[in-house]
Amino acid sequence: MGQASNGLREAQAAMRDALAAARRVVVFTGAGISTECGIPDFRSPGGLWSKNMPIHFDEFVGSEDNRIEAWRRKFAMEEHFAGAEPGRGHKAVAHLVLKGKVSHVITQNIDGLHQASGVPEEKVIELHGNGTYATCLDCGERCEHAWVKIEFDRTGRPPACPRCAGLIKSATISFGQAMPEREMMRAREATLGCDLFVSIGSSLVVYPAAGFPIMAKQAGASLVILNREKTELDDIADLVLNEDIGTVMAPLAHGRNEP
Repeated sequence: MGQASNGLREAQAAMRDALAAARRVVVFTGAGISTECGIPDFRSPGGLWSKNMPIHFDEFVGSEDNRIEAWRRKFAMEEHFAGAEPGRGHKAVAHLVLKGKVSHVITQNIDGLHQASGVPEEKVIELHGNGTYATCLDCGERCEHAWVKIEFDRTGRPPACPRCAGLIKSATISFGQAMPEREMMRAREATLGCDLFVSIGSSLVVYPAAGFPIMAKQAGASLVILNREKTELDDIADLVLNEDIGTVMAPLAHGRNEP
């Protein structure tokens, strides 16, 4: 393992220096960057999956009862998290993208907070989809959750696609569902093109997404890991920061400690 920080100020300085030394940075984010926004980690004790394990893709497709239950859970969660706003980490990343330091943001998150913070849509690569809208599994038509909920409340069943009558599902990647080929290819290209890969708020245990930091290192990039807890890839990182994400990143959101 490379350098580790000893305290907040050292962590902030180490992050600034790593960014300043890089020409092309890719940021990779997980659930930890959104926890200060009121969105709990899915996998942690007391997290969302401890109460409602996700419905697998084949179960969703194969059973209307499962589709009804999946949408019921989705709308129940939205009542709690629909008002979430970007946190300090999101704002810092957005600043780095807009000034040209960060080329792409690869994210495991489905909350849309990177786009809400100001990162252009074309700069965000969502490996696990987006939970703020729905799509038709047959024709790809986008459907807004507000419309789906109106129909769901009216009939007690999720509506069919208005274009082709296909199944409508939240635009996330469920267990058992194929990873999005285009996004995986974009993430690969971005990773191989960077000289610094910064992982923020990911436990780095979910593959294939967690393979991108390894890919970056193998291609010669430096690897920085910022996460409250240790990860399985700490040993290959050039810099490990086990600090609060928002606090480490906050100065960068306002152009202070400019890299």
